[in-house]
Amino acid sequence: MGHSGLPQINTAAMNLLQILILAVVQGAAELLPVSSSAHVIVAEKLMGLDPTAPGLTLLLVMLHTGTMFAVILYFWQSWRDSWFATAADFRRNAINVLVATAATGVVGLLLLKLIKRVVAHNAPDFEIEQLFGNARLMAAALASAGVLIIVSAHLGQDHRGDMTRGRALWIGAVQGLCLPFRGFSRSGATISTGLALGVERRRAEEFSFALAVVLTPAVIVKEVLRLFKTPGAALQGDWLSALAPGLLGMLLSFLAGLLALRWLSGWLEHGRWHFFGAYCLFAAVVVIIVG
Repeated sequence: MGHSGLPQINTAAMNLLQILILAVVQGAAELLPVSSSAHVIVAEKLMGLDPTAPGLTLLLVMLHTGTMFAVILYFWQSWRDSWFATAADFRRNAINVLVATAATGVVGLLLLKLIKRVVAHNAPDFEIEQLFGNARLMAAALASAGVLIIVSAHLGQDHRGDMTRGRALWIGAVQGLCLPFRGFSRSGATISTGLALGVERRRAEEFSFALAVVLTPAVIVKEVLRLFKTPGAALQGDWLSALAPGLLGMLLSFLAGLLALRWLSGWLEHGRWHFFGAYCLFAAVVVIIVG
């Protein structure tokens, strides 16, 4: 593999233990409201890996795939019973997801253009991934997510409302704010927004992860395209050797994701949602120290 054109995701860059650690961290933190990207970046730094290097892209894409399948399996029965019960239910929920996803796209793209203009002065070669190693930015995003979770836990204690198009629009817009900022948890922000708007806890959780299933394939495609555009990273060489560690990581991220979802649901439904917010504030301090 030393002469392969693939990014270095083999033992030359990472050993098996490092891959296993990243898989568990990604699988658990991706679905908990604590920002998987922040935890993965910190784990990479602690293991001496460069979080901004494209060499980890293929592995992280496969880990994202594992967590996506965990979400589908965990929520399938619940979605089937409530979202697909009747044609009217399916149509209403599908419209809400489309409205939220459209809002995410609009807000996310506008925010990316604004960041490129302000930070990089519209440099043609600028990519948002260049900011991923910024510890202060990551810590600020974690702290913001922590405050949002704590506030929403207080506001959402007595609400039992259902999802509406207006609420879906706001949730999607907030999801768009999460896209460029590593540390601003997507699940934490979207569930918290739903709670703050009066959506019943289980409904907010189901809707948040339905959006994740819609969004994740687009994120995977984006990362694969970035891999193709990376100089010296043409997809050539021994695919089996390159994919084997990723397949193992995908399996572990799938299992860790299932456990994480059970944890999240338990704390959300038993009034412990604010603990995730407290953890985000603690993690922000750790990121500053490690960074």
